[in-house]
Amino acid sequence: MFSRRHLWGAAAALGLVSRQAFAQGQTLRVGSTPTGIPFTFLDTRTNALTGFMVELIVEIGRRQGFAVEAQATPFAALVASLTSNRIDIISAAMLATPARREQIDFSDPVYGYGEGAAIREGETRPWRSLADMRGVTAGAQLGTIYVEPLRAAGLEVRTYDSVADIMRDVSLGRIQAGFGDAPIVSYQIAQGTFRGVRLIPDYRPTVVGSIAIGTRKGDPVMARINAGLASMKADGAFSALLAKWNLPASVD
Repeated sequence: MFSRRHLWGAAAALGLVSRQAFAQGQTLRVGSTPTGIPFTFLDTRTNALTGFMVELIVEIGRRQGFAVEAQATPFAALVASLTSNRIDIISAAMLATPARREQIDFSDPVYGYGEGAAIREGETRPWRSLADMRGVTAGAQLGTIYVEPLRAAGLEVRTYDSVADIMRDVSLGRIQAGFGDAPIVSYQIAQGTFRGVRLIPDYRPTVVGSIAIGTRKGDPVMARINAGLASMKADGAFSALLAKWNLPASVD
């Protein structure tokens, strides 16, 4: 006959197993932006979020034993949504900057790039860097790390909710240049989404960094995210995903 102590011990062990099973099988809420093609975007055919960073975190979760539920979140609200527990993970085109690292944890680097500068078709001024563009009226997305460097370089900056809004105003001549993540802008111009604009081909970016997956400070799920990311890079799945979304080699 079991003693009370044995029963308590069995109950405690069962509780530990249950918590471990829950940890392995839990569903985590992932914040991704609906307008960041090809990294994250809302597929209007399925009304679901997709893109490189969405598929990346889904595959990491599959390898590490957790499911994900992608939630459309404006870029400017991603960090606040994470720290206030409305989401559990950020998987978007978010550069892991020192300022952001003060608020949240980031995974190992995922993909490196800098800003792209888009101008209206027919614009011929020889701009090759921010130093050439002092006094230019330019657009940048609210909440991105491009706003302050543009202002510091002497550009007149207008902020927008989305890259699409920026490119619209560039094409209409309301602003002279538009700034955004170079792979996102390049992909959407190539797809015909942004019309009447082109990227400055010889532009040298000022803000270069790597995007990474974000979690709350100290969240143990980060170890599993890094393990899943490493395994994808080791077996070729990561490179295959880059190719699927027509992303060039990462800028280190």
